Amino acid sequence: MSTLVLPEQLAEELLRAAHEPHEGAAVMLAGVARTSFGVRLLGRSLHWVPDHTYTRRDHQGLSIRSGGYVPALGRAADTGAVPVWLHTHPDGIPTASEHDHEVDRQLSGLFRDRAGSDLYASVIVSPHAAGLAFTGRLSTPDGDQRLERLWTVGRRLRLIAVDGARAAAVPPLYDRQIRAFGGDVQRVLRALRIGVIGAGGTGSAVAEQLARLGVGTLTIVDPKDLADTNLTRVYGSSPASIGMPKVRVLSEHLTRIAPACEVHPIHGRITERHVAERLTGCDLLFGCTDDNAGRLVLSRLAAYYLTPVIDCGVLLDSDAGRLTDIVGRVTVLAPGYPCLVCRGRIDLARAAAEQLNPAERQRRQDEGYAPELGRVEPAVVAYTTMVAGLAVAELLERLTGYGPDPAPSELLLRAHEREISTNTRGPRSGHYCDPAAAVLATGDTEPFVGQTWAA
Repeated sequence: MSTLVLPEQLAEELLRAAHEPHEGAAVMLAGVARTSFGVRLLGRSLHWVPDHTYTRRDHQGLSIRSGGYVPALGRAADTGAVPVWLHTHPDGIPTASEHDHEVDRQLSGLFRDRAGSDLYASVIVSPHAAGLAFTGRLSTPDGDQRLERLWTVGRRLRLIAVDGARAAAVPPLYDRQIRAFGGDVQRVLRALRIGVIGAGGTGSAVAEQLARLGVGTLTIVDPKDLADTNLTRVYGSSPASIGMPKVRVLSEHLTRIAPACEVHPIHGRITERHVAERLTGCDLLFGCTDDNAGRLVLSRLAAYYLTPVIDCGVLLDSDAGRLTDIVGRVTVLAPGYPCLVCRGRIDLARAAAEQLNPAERQRRQDEGYAPELGRVEPAVVAYTTMVAGLAVAELLERLTGYGPDPAPSELLLRAHEREISTNTRGPRSGHYCDPAAAVLATGDTEPFVGQTWAA
């Protein structure tokens, strides 16, 4: 099932064009993610056909000289992007006509040859009461397929599926939720593919809430087996689960409470390339890991694959068995927002040390060249669950828009002081999370997400 992913800025540009009285055309340059869930085209930029290259343009059709789109094909070749042929139907019906099919047949070979790509895609967009309506086709070496989904990411999150998915029946068990945020949001939750990185106290609480909300597909990642000290806060665990992989414990629990949810457990670390690659098909990721190296990978996935990340953490400080600080954090990574490095939420020295093999790490620690790792931090289920709830609520807010506009990109909780604050910052200029950076939405590249991976 193929997906077109657009940063909010491009989606808004398309919406403005769709409302114009005459048809318009453009070449969209897109990155590509070839995933187990299907191909994802990642919108990078729009190059509109200049007015002087139209030979006909009205509300029912258009004709264009080749000079209107060939220059964009050169840009695609230079940047390794897939050129996507795109035009608008202002009448509100994005159905391809026979003329549109003929144009696709004429352009397919040219677009592939000039861009050096084995893919050709075409998209039609129209105005709709809910925003955009669309149809699309993707031609691959294995044949043609429809673009089934349009996923818009940014301050708000919007998913549009073809074939009238908005009208699909919703099981009555979600009645109380539908009374809160409506059937359309419930259908979106069912269609979402979400990854949860970490199956501990915070991650297991996030995953259970997502399953109970009706999310259709969950991918759970964690490298560890369940220990007896995990029982106090890991949802779905019991004494009989000790020694089992946490992802197995959690996935079996989720399947029991939400049989319709498709759960994919991955017993591994996100810092392993083959694990991180399996997350590129997710629509959104929850970061519930306590390691800095894992958060570095999440930050890069957000930029390279336009995958929003809701990263959360809990830190407890105590003195002689008395809690002194209870601090929680929920940070959203999306186009236009800074990554965790720019925010200073990652200790780069610790991230580097976490990537060393144990013998090398110990040697460097002994010599004073690496921070000591392995300290067991305090953890209490009430506080991990509290932060998990705030993180899942952030997803709902982005889908429904019930909060402030623009929404802040970070929430800080100081439970010991009964205080919550929010903030918003911009990316550091020139950093990989900067929308002006060349890496945004590049998708599958070498090296993967621009970093070196252990063999």
